[in-house]
Amino acid sequence: MRRVVAVQASAATEPLALAMLEDVVDLVEAMSEVEAALALPVGAGDDVRAVTWPGMPVVSVPATPSVSDVLDALSAIGADEAGVVCPDAPDLPALLLGKLHSALTSAEVAVCPADGGGLVAMAARLPVADWLRAVANQVDPDNEKILDALGRVAPRRALNVGSGWHRLRRPEDVVRLDPGLEGWDATRTLLSSKTP
Repeated sequence: MRRVVAVQASAATEPLALAMLEDVVDLVEAMSEVEAALALPVGAGDDVRAVTWPGMPVVSVPATPSVSDVLDALSAIGADEAGVVCPDAPDLPALLLGKLHSALTSAEVAVCPADGGGLVAMAARLPVADWLRAVANQVDPDNEKILDALGRVAPRRALNVGSGWHRLRRPEDVVRLDPGLEGWDATRTLLSSKTP
């Protein structure tokens, strides 16, 4: 079985956005039993692509992709099971991502909710289930009502909702980063360089 986890990049090129993206890519690359990939939106520059590791698959997705756009792109490169991770959760514990894939032994889709609404990550069996595709236009990690939308259409036991985590959607959210957690080196270095 080929498990591919893609970090869903944005076209943002601000230093903080790029540092967080680099950290999430590094997190996924270090995981065992999954292959890391980058979902690159149309129009993203070379500085976004530069965070990849040698040989890492890069899949092209629309400028504002839904999660199902990314899952379809991963299916097209031969994934049997896929994950999608937001680029603004640099201190996300790998254990939470691993649990999503473990949940797919019984569920078709597993999600890690974001504090304040939306998603941090999703994992799914491929090809994309019809019920998930039915709400594809609502399956946006920033949609605060995404869990409601998924819950309305998911067959019994098809959706697993795991533990949640925080995302850094605004500059002031950096206070949520946990200095005690390993990783997020690029973000840590950037923030420490800005500290007087």
